[in-house]
Amino acid sequence: MARRNGTTGALALAAAALTLGLSGCTLFGGGDPSPSAAPSATGTATPTPTAPPTFRPELSASENLAFFNSVNNAVVAANAEAGGRDFIDALVAAGFDKAAMEVTADRTTVDLDADSVQFAVLFQDECLVGQYGPKSGGVHGAVRPVLGTGDCLVGETRPIDW
Repeated sequence: MARRNGTTGALALAAAALTLGLSGCTLFGGGDPSPSAAPSATGTATPTPTAPPTFRPELSASENLAFFNSVNNAVVAANAEAGGRDFIDALVAAGFDKAAMEVTADRTTVDLDADSVQFAVLFQDECLVGQYGPKSGGVHGAVRPVLGTGDCLVGETRPIDW
């Protein structure tokens, strides 16, 4: 009878191993997949390309900030030494109203290069404000409220007479 218990135990162990083996194939993607099984995705998902921002004059300043920033980043990409006129000209070419713009001087009162240049567009009763300077970490844009003076920039700005 001892032999029979040993055989029965061996058969039970073999059955358990076979069951686990087949379960493992199913759980871990092995075995023969059925035609209705969906293929599994591997690797990382490919990002969906997004359209570049566009100028939407009927929308708010906040909704046009991405476009404002893209224009200004393109200026710097084309010329790392860009000055105020470069930004104003690019913003005009992009569709912003030149008469609604302000820009600070590229040079200080003692005729040194300014650490940064600020430029702004009064747009939909708000200000799209940009700043660029090699020491300031690149181009920065923001939407700010119009000042009590009706301007966007504090202090003296230079005439945009070109």
